[in-house]
Amino acid sequence: MKGENFASIARTTLISIIIILSATALSFRLFQMQILNQTSYEDKSAGNSIKPIEELPLRGAFYDRNFRLLVNNIPAYTLQIIPDEYDSKLNGILESVLEVEPGFINKILDENKQYSKFLPVKIKRGISFDIVAWLEENSENLPGVNYIVEMHRGYPGKVSGSHIFGYLREINTGELQKEDDYYHRGDNIGANGLEKAYEKLLRGSKGNRFVLVNSRRKELGSFNNGSEDINPIKGNDLILTIESIAQKVGEEEFKGKSGGLVAIEPSTGEIIALVSAPEFDLNEFAYSTSQDYLDAINKDPGKPLFNRSTMSVKPPGSTYKMLAAIAALDLAIIDVNYTYVCKGGVDYGRFFKCHGVHGRVNVISAIERSCNSFFYNLIQKIGLDNWNEYGEKFGFGSKTGIDIYEESAGLIPDTKYYEKRYGKNWPRSILLSLAIGQGETSVTTLQLAQYTSLIANNGIGFQPHFVRGYIDDSNEMVKFNYEKKNLNIDQSVFDIVKRGMFLVVNGEKGTATSLKYGNYEISGKTGTAQNPHGKDHAWFVGFAPFDNPQIAIAVIVENVGFGGTHAAPIAKKVIEAYLNSLHDKTILNDKVISKLEKKQTENTLAN
Repeated sequence: MKGENFASIARTTLISIIIILSATALSFRLFQMQILNQTSYEDKSAGNSIKPIEELPLRGAFYDRNFRLLVNNIPAYTLQIIPDEYDSKLNGILESVLEVEPGFINKILDENKQYSKFLPVKIKRGISFDIVAWLEENSENLPGVNYIVEMHRGYPGKVSGSHIFGYLREINTGELQKEDDYYHRGDNIGANGLEKAYEKLLRGSKGNRFVLVNSRRKELGSFNNGSEDINPIKGNDLILTIESIAQKVGEEEFKGKSGGLVAIEPSTGEIIALVSAPEFDLNEFAYSTSQDYLDAINKDPGKPLFNRSTMSVKPPGSTYKMLAAIAALDLAIIDVNYTYVCKGGVDYGRFFKCHGVHGRVNVISAIERSCNSFFYNLIQKIGLDNWNEYGEKFGFGSKTGIDIYEESAGLIPDTKYYEKRYGKNWPRSILLSLAIGQGETSVTTLQLAQYTSLIANNGIGFQPHFVRGYIDDSNEMVKFNYEKKNLNIDQSVFDIVKRGMFLVVNGEKGTATSLKYGNYEISGKTGTAQNPHGKDHAWFVGFAPFDNPQIAIAVIVENVGFGGTHAAPIAKKVIEAYLNSLHDKTILNDKVISKLEKKQTENTLAN
């Protein structure tokens, strides 16, 4: 009995010890959780019960050089579905209302299966107000279906600008992996043009609205009555360099044509206008682009998505003759008194024709009359590598660095190029084709505009650009600085060449004399680029006014023939539109100043 009592006491003692130890450990753990680690567990608890919801900012707007609004934000409705609450039996009804093909909704939901089923999925952007009204009316029978208001791009300036502005599209999976953590599924991102180039300035900063959720992440209400919410910050507005009136005129002139134009302010490098034709409608990309429209523009033989002004390369034709003249004058190979007798062409293995029999010409009259014979002779004196060197000085054969991503470098051949292609004994007759802007020489319209701008401004210019600056948080404009270029060529060289360009338009024997009648003295050069696939391409480059150049321009019209007939008239209309706008602005400013002076006079007399 004593042994049994002892065993019983021992078991009781052991059990008591275990209970005491367990209670002590539990008490310590509770003390640790509730006292020592209170903050940590509160944070974890808050993370499980508070959900941040992103608030998207307004995107920065675009203004032209005179602060006319070109691109802004307009409200639009987006239909979205919360998969956890949605019944797929509604697919047929919704797809009929949305006017989309069967399977449209399931396809989008399947693409988003890897994400939480409690997070909304955007199904279609830009739905009409009629659809919104229908959703409101039938909301009780549409579980998991709702709509939100998002901002999309609008174009109040009535300027197409499709190859300037660019457009937005929903970010794809690959971009989500490459970009910073700003972006999430369903976000829009700049796809091309200025929208892409200035994405980080334009996008702004996202905000957060905090809501209470249960363990299944379903929303229960706002957290702290919204006191912790972070408001989104609007993106920066961009002040562009383009002049909307000149841009509109250029776009109108190119309707039904293929080609492009670029106009530059010589003293700043600012792009006044850029047109690439055919264009496309940016409004079609503002919401959700229809497959029919995408199919149509992708099949269009005119390739409207292709930026002809910065990407398409063509022989420059006779517009390139000024470069040989500048090289020869700057290297003192010739001077203004040097002459050559044009007999209608040159024999060099074969007969290289001229446009006519021009007789004795100097460099000025050779430019005026576009005498091929003079330049056939001149390039042999200059030599290929000197000719190439001056081409590179003016920016040919390399990208200009314009502030959109679409640009081609073109080609200016040199001795190494021909030796690699033909060997040491490459045919020297190639030089004669190069002299008149043919052969392998290929340039963009943008490069020709930069070249013309540098001539107009005596060899000094800036990197071509579309954006002057942006509006900061204090509503002040922050200006961008662009690289200055100085060719270090004597002004007398440019004076001679510009005199020739002046006579092209204003002389008796020029190739663009139809432009001489107007309010402004235009100087220029016509060109016709050979096209083995059809009619030749028409070029014109020029600047105005002659004594104080405010605009330099390059125009190409594809597959039409002569530059003086087809390209020059377009250039004239754009030049006049821009210079008229400057004149009107000056008059307006003068009127304002006159009113102020009148008011000051009245105040003086009153005193």
